[in-house]
Amino acid sequence: MTTSVETKGKFRYVQSIYVYETPVRLWHWLNALCITILMITGYLISHPLPSIGGEASEHFVMGYIRFTHFATAYIFTIGFFARIYWAFFGNHHSRQLFILPIFNLTWWSEVIYELRWYFFLAKEPKKYVGHNPLAQLAMFFFITLGSPFMMLTGFALYAEGTGAGSWQDVLFGWVIPLFGQSQDVHTFHQLGMWAVLIFVMIHIYAAIREDIMSRQSLVSTMISGYRMFKDSRD
Repeated sequence: MTTSVETKGKFRYVQSIYVYETPVRLWHWLNALCITILMITGYLISHPLPSIGGEASEHFVMGYIRFTHFATAYIFTIGFFARIYWAFFGNHHSRQLFILPIFNLTWWSEVIYELRWYFFLAKEPKKYVGHNPLAQLAMFFFITLGSPFMMLTGFALYAEGTGAGSWQDVLFGWVIPLFGQSQDVHTFHQLGMWAVLIFVMIHIYAAIREDIMSRQSLVSTMISGYRMFKDSRD
């Protein structure tokens, strides 16, 4: 769908293409909320709040923080598997997060071009209906691969509390010996949190930057599902 609007003698041509279906958009915002809560509560778990006077049973602050972390982790995990399910039944763009055309040389050249564009070395942006190749590559490593890593290490640590023989221990108990010991898993789980935080900051910056500089919508696309391409002409 293409429309044109006259503004002070110039025509702004706007092309609208439906890209992200409702389940993808809902998962994106739910995932963003879960990641935010998990990072905040995870940081507080590893850096506990100062002690509060009185009986612990009257406060239970850290208990509520841990409960929020664990409950959100379950929602995050269920959402991730629901997202995998939709990749099989959604449109082409719903599968971009899980499939990389690594044997396509043109795709790799576009990854390099996008790097140059983000470093202000390329003059003109390329426009993509779905994710651009660099964004696709980054999200594959930080979301598609990063999420299972955080789930494996997180549930392995959770299994220490549920005890030997619990389903968490049966499914994830092997993770701790694989890393060496519990403290090693703690360390890698926290490193994963910091890596995700850095990715989130870059992701937000890149989305806003593209909205402004490349004249194609990103932020609003994940709300409406439509990608808008704008082009001003005399």
